[in-house]
Amino acid sequence: MARVGLDPYGQPIIQQNVGFVVMAQPGALVTRPPPPPVVWMPKPSGGSGCPPGLEYLTTLDKILLKEEVNYLEMATNFVFENRYRILNDSGQQVYTAQEESTVCQLGWCSGNRAFTMHIFDNNKMEVIRLERELRCCIGTCWCSCLESCSHLIKVEAPPGKKVGYVQQKCSPLPPMFSILDEDKQEVMYIDGPCCVGPCTVVEFKVKSSKDDSKVGKISKKWDDVVQELLTNADNFGIKFPVDLDVKMKAVMLGAAFLIDFMYFE
Repeated sequence: MARVGLDPYGQPIIQQNVGFVVMAQPGALVTRPPPPPVVWMPKPSGGSGCPPGLEYLTTLDKILLKEEVNYLEMATNFVFENRYRILNDSGQQVYTAQEESTVCQLGWCSGNRAFTMHIFDNNKMEVIRLERELRCCIGTCWCSCLESCSHLIKVEAPPGKKVGYVQQKCSPLPPMFSILDEDKQEVMYIDGPCCVGPCTVVEFKVKSSKDDSKVGKISKKWDDVVQELLTNADNFGIKFPVDLDVKMKAVMLGAAFLIDFMYFE
């Protein structure tokens, strides 16, 4: 809380740390409670072979990807770089994510834009990096049959160490993606819904490439209608077996980002 001036009645104007200015009425000081503190998930021991920073994922079977609302974007209708919080099912923060793109990509390329997504742990160390190249097509099934046009995201954990890819597959109406290991061998695939629309929970099923058994899912969580109409802030739930290879959990996280940009950005 900080004083930023006086109102016409000579009373102080209070600036809150939530980004709003509150004007005090004559004879009264108006304050708002601060936002609740961020509770970070304790770091578990990852065991041998676990990439540094992915220890948090070893004990989880679901995570929530929550995009932060950008009020300046609402006011100006200009696209800004996205920011996210990544939470466990207890609401504890596991990671934060920050998009890096260019002004031209943000202004002209919309959800097809190239970006680097930096994912940080609670020590502000970058533990996962997602790289996506520009794709000029809009992601239709006929376009995705050309490898040079299909949407692709590379997942590194830690940065500089490839652990997998997510690539759009050539498919009929339902969108489909391949979840690949570091050698670009398909481990799982994503079977999307025929209809992607508001006012419902949209599920992208994750299945094993060996026997087509269901492994997990990526679900779009629609918020209130006003937020969906006025902002691009999206929420996704990601569910996977707790004993799934931690690298593949990181790749599934990358898949959620790719789906967000392709269909909801």
